[in-house]
Amino acid sequence: MTAICDLAVRREGVRAGLGECSVRTMVPRIPVSVDLVVLTVREQQLSALVWKRDRSPYAGCWALSGGFIHLDEDLPAAAARVLAERAGLADAPVHLEQLQTYGYPDRDPRQRVVSVAYLGLAPDLPASTEAHMSWQAVATLTEMAFDHRRIMLDGIERARAKLEYTSLGAAFCPSSFTVAELRRVYEIVWGRSLDPRNFHRKVTKASGFLVPTGATTIKDGGRPAQLYRRGDAELLHPPMLRPGAPGRIPEVH
Repeated sequence: MTAICDLAVRREGVRAGLGECSVRTMVPRIPVSVDLVVLTVREQQLSALVWKRDRSPYAGCWALSGGFIHLDEDLPAAAARVLAERAGLADAPVHLEQLQTYGYPDRDPRQRVVSVAYLGLAPDLPASTEAHMSWQAVATLTEMAFDHRRIMLDGIERARAKLEYTSLGAAFCPSSFTVAELRRVYEIVWGRSLDPRNFHRKVTKASGFLVPTGATTIKDGGRPAQLYRRGDAELLHPPMLRPGAPGRIPEVH
């Protein structure tokens, strides 16, 4: 009599209990990839680093940079490797953070693939050292390979939300910047115009957000504008709420 087996076995010929196990739980081998949503502000537009596929599936479509993880590396190391080798930004000061995991069965028509997406943010990033990579305004990326548009939109929304309650907005700015330059970052990422005086009051009163450098500049035109650098604060108190965002009460200027 064949015994009832509740053990998962992977090899033929393994016996459990009094007889050969008739029930085997197959452990699927599913590839895991890392895909990067790298965003920056270029030419006054929120832009993503993408490449145009030259093979099927989705030949001719824009895609995010990505790659499969190695057996001997963890996810952050894989993301850093893809950023350097695939995205061509080895020496760029990119803030990388894990975004989300995507694992629905039909996301890749070739085979089942689980993707761990990372969001990368940095100011005015240079051209990639990889010739096939290019910066494209996110507004123009209406069709992309696989589920990469969905991943990119999730990354954009994460960036927009983080600008509300963290000092991440300054990550899009150079080492020293004016409040007007910071405001333009918020306007570009949020896709909304902001009242200059109201914005200036909020960011300069947020504890630890901006630190005056003591220098001024006239690059914005008009009177000399004070230069700031990013402070030590990671969270903004009070937060910078997006005007008109879902669930928000519109700002009164």
